[in-house]
Amino acid sequence: MEWTLLLCGIAFIVILMVIFLANAIRIVPEYQRLVVFRLGRCIGTKGPGLILLIPVIDRAVKVDLREQVREIPHQTSITKDNAPISIDFLWYYKVLDPAESVLQVGNFEVAAQGMATTTLRAVIGGIPLDDVLSEREHINTMLRTRLDEVTERWGVKVTNVEIREIIPPREVQEAMNRQMSAERVRRAVVTESTGTREAAINVAEGEKQAAILKAEGQKQAAILQAEGEKQAQVLRAEGFSVALEKIFATAKSVDQKTMTLQYFETLKALGGSAATKFIFPLEFTSMVENFTRGKEK
Repeated sequence: MEWTLLLCGIAFIVILMVIFLANAIRIVPEYQRLVVFRLGRCIGTKGPGLILLIPVIDRAVKVDLREQVREIPHQTSITKDNAPISIDFLWYYKVLDPAESVLQVGNFEVAAQGMATTTLRAVIGGIPLDDVLSEREHINTMLRTRLDEVTERWGVKVTNVEIREIIPPREVQEAMNRQMSAERVRRAVVTESTGTREAAINVAEGEKQAAILKAEGQKQAAILQAEGEKQAQVLRAEGFSVALEKIFATAKSVDQKTMTLQYFETLKALGGSAATKFIFPLEFTSMVENFTRGKEK
């Protein structure tokens, strides 16, 4: 009986030790920190690695240091020009001070989600509808800046805000569709007219180049023809000059009687024609005298 009570006592002590060690030993990964409260007072942040706590006296709150993303579901907001639109977005945050994120706010995520919703409505309420649809990056920056101003005192940094979808009213969507159709028609007409103009310019440029080349060809042909005629005239002149020189040289060697005989041959040819008039040169009598004088001798 005594051994049974002793074994039960040992077993109870072992169980208490296991429970004590389970509550006292914590292994904290690199991306987490433990905010430790001892008898209700914060004694700081511990981790990563092996952490020893005093059971019952110490209480630890885990804080994740990784960048987190949360979704803000569709929220209906009124733009500056009184147009209701539905917007949903994602926001990214990272805990920089684990102790402040636990001490300064009761439920950080719920508080941040409510702050994001009210900030979204405040930002959209100061922007016209056209700017909301066309300036997403500007809205993202404004939301991130305003959220970061609030969460900074909680030891949290808002790293990014991304609007996923903006749903305008049905009337606005129909107007946008008509506008897009008109814009597509306008672009098609502009593209067609631009193509026609470029084609006309290309044709005109081609005709211009063809005319220039034709004129250049005619010019070169005229130059070559003129050069050929010039060379031909030079050659004819040179031939005529050589012929005159030969005639002049031959004429020097011809005596008076030979010239007289040439005159007679010419008169004979004239007499053989059907003409009724005869022309005698003034030198005819002198030539005859020379011819007869030479004969008498």
